[in-house]
Amino acid sequence: MKKYIILIPVFNDWRSVFKLINNIDLQIHNETVDILIVNDASTENLDNNEKNFLKINSIKIINLIKNSGHRKAIATGLKYCQENLEYDYIIPMDGDGEDRPVELKEFFNKVEDTQPEVITAIRIKRSEGLLFKFFYSVHKIFTNLITGKLIKFGNYTCLSKSAVSKILSSGSVWLSFSGALAKIFPSYETIDSIRGIRYFGPSKMSILGLILHSLRISTVFRETIFIRVVIVILMFGLLAYYYSYYFLILSLGGWVFLFFIICLALDDDIKKLNNCLNNIKSLSDIYSR
Repeated sequence: MKKYIILIPVFNDWRSVFKLINNIDLQIHNETVDILIVNDASTENLDNNEKNFLKINSIKIINLIKNSGHRKAIATGLKYCQENLEYDYIIPMDGDGEDRPVELKEFFNKVEDTQPEVITAIRIKRSEGLLFKFFYSVHKIFTNLITGKLIKFGNYTCLSKSAVSKILSSGSVWLSFSGALAKIFPSYETIDSIRGIRYFGPSKMSILGLILHSLRISTVFRETIFIRVVIVILMFGLLAYYYSYYFLILSLGGWVFLFFIICLALDDDIKKLNNCLNNIKSLSDIYSR
């Protein structure tokens, strides 16, 4: 019997998180499942009502001192699990319902069948509006062109113990979870996934957030990006020399893009990742079966 930890980052969305956990409880059969919530310095208090579940083994909450953001909260949770908990697989999962609990069975079945190192949930359908879907398609095309990687998954994955160790050996996960995964693992098992609808409130992913997400993924592959962008800059330079100086504007845009990549690359820091547990204020055990 495999032991799973479902890792859920949360900031002020407790109502959604506990609806999610109730739905997770319905998907468990013979698996041992513990829930680890990373409380990213929420300003709203958690209610102290008694909680009862049929299958979930335990629920723990890591309370962070300072808000670190979604991706760093996940990295902190992975680091905590690696150093303090026993498990066979970790499943990072958004706490708002957009990662559908019904698909956990697909992860469980895939593990029983092949025991892969990594399983990713490939989005085959999304629930957002047409404008966001358009920009998301642009994001996938952009990252594919500039990095050579078609990344069709997010945080919703299933990671073996060995995979977690490999991920945490690189500072890239501090910058981008999906980017780090795509860089470290050239191949992985997949399941089909439909992006769910948030339980409560609007989606927190804005167009600007999507742009930053795309740039962070790209920055993980900055060595490849540097070569490709410099080649494009040189091409625009030649076009400017032979045809029109207006091509210098595009060439300048390439240098500005590289500047942003260099700035974002400061977050690819193994030292910050290794010290992330210093941001933990306390650990709360709120449920045990």
